[in-house]
Amino acid sequence: MFSLFLKGGLLMWPILLCSIVSFAIILERFWYFYKIKTKIFNIFTRIKNLLKEGKPDEALKLCESTPGPIAHILAIGIRIRHRTLEEKEKLISRAGSKFIRQLEKNLQILAIIGNIAPLLGLLGTVTGMIRVFMKIQELGGKVDAQALAGGIWEALITTAAGLFVAIPTLVAYHYFEGKVDNIVAEMKDVATEVIELQIANG
Repeated sequence: MFSLFLKGGLLMWPILLCSIVSFAIILERFWYFYKIKTKIFNIFTRIKNLLKEGKPDEALKLCESTPGPIAHILAIGIRIRHRTLEEKEKLISRAGSKFIRQLEKNLQILAIIGNIAPLLGLLGTVTGMIRVFMKIQELGGKVDAQALAGGIWEALITTAAGLFVAIPTLVAYHYFEGKVDNIVAEMKDVATEVIELQIANG
């Protein structure tokens, strides 16, 4: 397998680097979104019950003792309960923007890798084909079909490697983008419900 990798030429190394970075980001984001999803429902259920019971101070203490951006946003929503609706929406929106930046962390890198990996592969193939035809010219066109086919498939290795890295990377990127959209929508619903519960309980 490693010998096949080496036959792809020097551009196989940046493709390999792209694959390592992509794999690391995908694992990190999977773990991050798993933790976020669990915290959203666990924290919100307990806070909602406390607000329904008319215990905003206890709900605030629970938010402040829980690490993470979700608890921080809910704490802001409870802390500013005596302000106007317009002020509440503005402050929660500002906190939500910071949270969205955390959700989208490193996703841009995945998009870049998904776009440049096939281009690196194509560049490797083009340079490999150039070497093949230069060799044919040196030999005065006297090259058998077997030798020519061997040079071509070696040149195509980088294109295959680039696509092998790019396809799962782009799939993961769009999957995480969808997760971000869903979590943001859920957080808007949560923030709205917290405000409505506070209004209902005075």
